[in-house]
Amino acid sequence: MPPTSLSATPQEFVIRTKQDGKRLDAYLAARFTDFSRAVLQKVIDAGGVSVNGEVIRRASARVRTGDLIRIHLPELHSGPPKPEEIPIRVVYEDETLVVIDKDPGIIVHPAKGNWSGTIVNALQFHFDKLSTIGGEERPGVVHRLDKDTTGLLVVAKDDRAHKALALQFETRAVRKEYLALVYGQPDRDSDRIDQPIGMHPVHREKMAIRRVEDGARPAVTLYEVVERFCGFSLIRAKPETGRTHQIRVHLAHIGHPIVADKMYSGRDRLTLGDLAGPDATDADRVLISRQALHAHRLSLTHPLTGQPLELEAPLPADMTATLAALGQHRPGRS
Repeated sequence: MPPTSLSATPQEFVIRTKQDGKRLDAYLAARFTDFSRAVLQKVIDAGGVSVNGEVIRRASARVRTGDLIRIHLPELHSGPPKPEEIPIRVVYEDETLVVIDKDPGIIVHPAKGNWSGTIVNALQFHFDKLSTIGGEERPGVVHRLDKDTTGLLVVAKDDRAHKALALQFETRAVRKEYLALVYGQPDRDSDRIDQPIGMHPVHREKMAIRRVEDGARPAVTLYEVVERFCGFSLIRAKPETGRTHQIRVHLAHIGHPIVADKMYSGRDRLTLGDLAGPDATDADRVLISRQALHAHRLSLTHPLTGQPLELEAPLPADMTATLAALGQHRPGRS
């Protein structure tokens, strides 16, 4: 976020005792809930925050009681998302719906300061008509994928189709199949994970296995091992429910987090050196730098014709390259 996108008039406030020792970005995210923590980190990087008169560019800086904070916030968005010429890959389209193969690194709809560069901005450009049920900030959006998850995403062109599709997702009539690369090898070739998921008690951007009495909701994921490598596995996951981060949380819970899923594995990339050793040629080459999770298949009923619709999106290039490297450097069972 460049400094020119920040407001000219700053806001000022003093840190109170109960906030002492908090990270700067965490404190700002709790205070300014209209903006995501990621957006506020960009504000810090852009020089938009000062503490006691000194510009601070470290999101990890700790605030102290009595600190005077001055921040130039981005202007809040108003009105529907603007069309943007962002490329999308269409897997299926007719007069009532469209299914796209989502790229990594793009969020589905605008929210908390991310008002541009989203799938919705792209949809507004490429399609003349989209459903309105989701509101003006989410035209056409029936369900969502995480920012760095790739694969099939269903979009409704009219409200009738949207209602019918949303009901299918709500009643679990849509069958979803994901492919995920995980660390390690599960003991079983297939299993059922039945663990409720709720907000993480400390980290507001994460989800966690929690008790239903603490506000968690039931969550079920079926999985099977497609292929085993030394220290890694390719997993087929079939979520029966649709909780936020469900597959990521469930696979981490059984001890096999998704490769390069920084939030749940602590690692944000996989390099060739991780597989072939630090002395390998081109050891620093990054194979994948986002969670290795792909929405591979969808089965649903067409909202107009009532006919079954079976859709598939091929593995993206980064997961394909990672699988090829695993086959070469980490074949077979560990």
